[in-house]
Amino acid sequence: MNIWKMTLREIAFRKPASLLALAAVAVAVAALVGSLMALDVHRRQSDQVLEAHEERVDALMAELRDEMRKASLKLSYNLLIVPQGQHLRDWYTEGYGRQYMPEEYVDRLSSSNLMTVQHLLPTLQQRVEWPEQEGRTILLIGTRGYVPHLHQDPKKTLDLGHMVPAGTVVLGYQLQQLLSAKEGDTVRLLGRDFAVHRCHEERGSRDDITAWIALDEAQELLGRRGQINAILALKCMSCQGVGLHSVRGEVGRVLPDTQVVEMGSRVLARYESRLRVGEEAKAALEQERQHHASMQARREATAGVISPTLILAAAVWLALLAFRDVRLRRGEYGILRAIGVGTGRLLGMFLSKAAIVGLAGGALGYVGGIVVGLHFGRDAGLGGGSSMTPAELLRPDWAALALTVALLVSILAAWVPALLAARTDPAMILREGGR
Repeated sequence: MNIWKMTLREIAFRKPASLLALAAVAVAVAALVGSLMALDVHRRQSDQVLEAHEERVDALMAELRDEMRKASLKLSYNLLIVPQGQHLRDWYTEGYGRQYMPEEYVDRLSSSNLMTVQHLLPTLQQRVEWPEQEGRTILLIGTRGYVPHLHQDPKKTLDLGHMVPAGTVVLGYQLQQLLSAKEGDTVRLLGRDFAVHRCHEERGSRDDITAWIALDEAQELLGRRGQINAILALKCMSCQGVGLHSVRGEVGRVLPDTQVVEMGSRVLARYESRLRVGEEAKAALEQERQHHASMQARREATAGVISPTLILAAAVWLALLAFRDVRLRRGEYGILRAIGVGTGRLLGMFLSKAAIVGLAGGALGYVGGIVVGLHFGRDAGLGGGSSMTPAELLRPDWAALALTVALLVSILAAWVPALLAARTDPAMILREGGR
């Protein structure tokens, strides 16, 4: 009879001991594979949650960028550049400045490499008497339309509605009501006829008593040829970390004898609050990512303790079972040695039994570990579950690892008892009566 037949009969004859050994190996392997599966399931589930969160944050940031663009259009211009000597109190109370600067300043600023200031609008503003309307006082503004940066793509510039063709006038709501004017009519202003280009809706501000004409015509009427008293500009609202201080520093390097004032505080405040929402969303995503990483690390640390502990406990249990088997069956081993069974064959029979038990326990433990890992790997707090394909469930590398660990644990635990059984002196055993 060969070793494998003897081994199989031995396992069948010693069913309780064989089943206990099989259970020990299966539990150890199940702990190992279950830990790996639980970690993998939790990682996949965490990745799905983070991916969904990232998509929500990306959608929110896209919405915020769109709102920034719309806010820029509604705000029109949010920066005011005036001469350094201009008192802002006079500007706010009178509605215009009495200090002037060369018109070429806007061209100098436009040709610079500034990225934080866009869409420059040179203006000449002054409160004047309107002699043709019984001395009515109005605010006259001359503008030539916005000037984009020279390094920008002209196709990407915005028409912000400030261009006034030569020979025309744009009237504020009160002036339009006073004259009962409509587009195409002719009005006389400071001794010159202008065609009404457009009439504004009521704005509830000084714009209602303002008339806009071409800049060169305003300079001629006011005797300020080649001069302006303000440059309106649009601060880049999509540039991260751009504050008024940095804008003032950049403009000051190009136009050192000017000062920069911020306008449109309500729109800017809304923009900044929405920007903080985006930053908070990003911070929350990063915090959640760190939380998931911390949870995964804690699970890995726990698995790193539980799996080796159960494997060691299984090895000790298998060794105790093997020692018990050797002690109870000393007589059988002595008879086998006496009838000519060699040490190597007896050792092979003992270790082959351990190998069969190990492989069978490893297979059972692998299947059990997959089931246990799927159950404990899902985190109800993350919501949903992680769908896995059969190929992802039945990992060949994990199966090879499970069988290898089971085989090594079973054989190593039985090695010393097997040596004791193989080296049994038959004369001593028979003299003792097989005890």
